[in-house]
Amino acid sequence: MRRIFSTAAVVLSAALTLTACGGGGGGGNPLDTTSAAPTGSASSGGGTVVIGSFDFDESVLLGSIYAQALEAKGVTVEEKPRIGSREVVYDQVKSGGLTLVPEYNGNLLAFIDQQNKAATTEEVNAALKEKLPAELEVLDSSPAEDKDTLSISKDTQAKQSITTMEDLAKVSKDMIVGGPPEFKKRWEAPFKEVYGIEFKQWKPTGPATADAIKDGSIQVGNVFSTDPKITANNLVPLEDTKNIFPAQNVTPLLNKAGATDAVRTTLNEISAKLTTDSLLDMMQKIAVNKDEPATVAKEWLTANGLG
Repeated sequence: MRRIFSTAAVVLSAALTLTACGGGGGGGNPLDTTSAAPTGSASSGGGTVVIGSFDFDESVLLGSIYAQALEAKGVTVEEKPRIGSREVVYDQVKSGGLTLVPEYNGNLLAFIDQQNKAATTEEVNAALKEKLPAELEVLDSSPAEDKDTLSISKDTQAKQSITTMEDLAKVSKDMIVGGPPEFKKRWEAPFKEVYGIEFKQWKPTGPATADAIKDGSIQVGNVFSTDPKITANNLVPLEDTKNIFPAQNVTPLLNKAGATDAVRTTLNEISAKLTTDSLLDMMQKIAVNKDEPATVAKEWLTANGLG
């Protein structure tokens, strides 16, 4: 599911992702448009860096990673976690109420330019630098992504010898695919056009998609790449060789007036070391082990020499 940023679609994405991750974790962009915006200025409080996050565990985790790393460098930080919607958060960064927020580059681009067809990390970031207003900037994107996948079980992979979406096209007519309610409407035509993928049946499985793959009621499903159930359910995301799903790299979004070179350098150091596997491992600790995001963030920073 490519996440579209009308209010209705954003709220739907929130429900899907939060439920899939046990009520508050994992990828996607769950956005509560009723949440109140923070007040104040990013440059207030004697140079305080104000870090916001969206209202889901992965965003809170990333915000805590940023905050603790900056504090270790002597930067005064204030965290404003779980603010709510992209509409609220974006406007607060733009106005200076927030200094920065951990973003997903593909979703950010879709928010400011829904018609843009950029797909790869490089294309998305080039488009962002062109489209963002003058007061905002994005820093280096991390290799870590939280993006759409078509995933199958390891058993199916072994039996069918499937590793890519191109492989899937050879057997998809015998398969039932699951995903969010709008999944078929959004993706049936692109899958056929780009990969020649046609399914036997489309089943709306919503937040139960990963479990439905595991129990065999569907053979393939739309699962986000940092969903802990990928590991817990022994699932395999298929390689998207033609980049039908746009890049969703974790990328800091900053208000230029509220940021310093030290902030930029520190965040770029984080991005250089943050991977999808490490994000998935951290989300596993939060969603399954019920560890606090701040604790998990500190462990990762220490292990990577950043805290």
